[in-house]
Amino acid sequence: MKLATFSPIKGQGPTRIGVVDGDEIVDLAAAAPDLPQEMVAFLEAGAGAVGAAREAVGTGPRIPLADVRLEAPIARPPKFLAVGLNYADHVAESGLETPEHPTIFNKQSTCVTGPNDPVHVPKASHVLDYEGELGFVIGRHARHVSRDDAADYIAGYTVVNDVTVRDWQFRTPTWTMGKSFDTHGPIGPWIITADEVGDPHQLRLRTFVNGDLRQESNTKELIFNCFHLVEYFSTAFTLEPGDIVATGTPGGVGILSKPPKILKAGDVVRVQIEGIGEIENPIIDEPGDTAR
Repeated sequence: MKLATFSPIKGQGPTRIGVVDGDEIVDLAAAAPDLPQEMVAFLEAGAGAVGAAREAVGTGPRIPLADVRLEAPIARPPKFLAVGLNYADHVAESGLETPEHPTIFNKQSTCVTGPNDPVHVPKASHVLDYEGELGFVIGRHARHVSRDDAADYIAGYTVVNDVTVRDWQFRTPTWTMGKSFDTHGPIGPWIITADEVGDPHQLRLRTFVNGDLRQESNTKELIFNCFHLVEYFSTAFTLEPGDIVATGTPGGVGILSKPPKILKAGDVVRVQIEGIGEIENPIIDEPGDTAR
């Protein structure tokens, strides 16, 4: 099941959640009005809410996907966690040692943007890079969860572009600043439920810039896989419904290409993951009206 957050583009009401089925979306606000209409609250409602959404697919009113705007499936995740150096080819191109433990950093939740929304070249830097990644979404509160049980705590999977401002990333040993500029967390186009994905560690991942293939790998190449990461995180702190974990990027990032291939205004970045979907984001200069 593909759980999406959407905004009608023809005046049919507020942003809400639905289930994508083919080239239509089942409007859960109409099909199951007792369900929460925001994704984190929906996930917090648990298996009963998911079951009700499944039932609604067969009977609920539908809207053509062409008539809606797909938003980030979770606009403000409680936590947006990410993993660095988690594919061997990316470790090799970085010239670093394979980490003994996961390399963890935070992306601030305000960086999240939609699957087709513009990504800004920030006023503060032009050294902008892409990182196509598999993301997973937590569905249940998780603390001290074993690797063997971790799958039970993952609601589903999504596509992430861990957009990075490289000079800011490497100003300090912690990477959060360079990973958290506004618009630098495109996710989507939906959350596909774990039962539909099956094994998340057998998925082809590709990143294109202007149609040029830049990254190609498979999630079987993850050094620390999704279930390992649930165990690792939950050893220290509680994972909550709606938390997103970006699992790391394979080799082929722009900054390490020879010569470097830095993103610029006018570029378009597309990240595809087999069995999940794709996101495609135009790169634009940061507008002049972003100050608040």
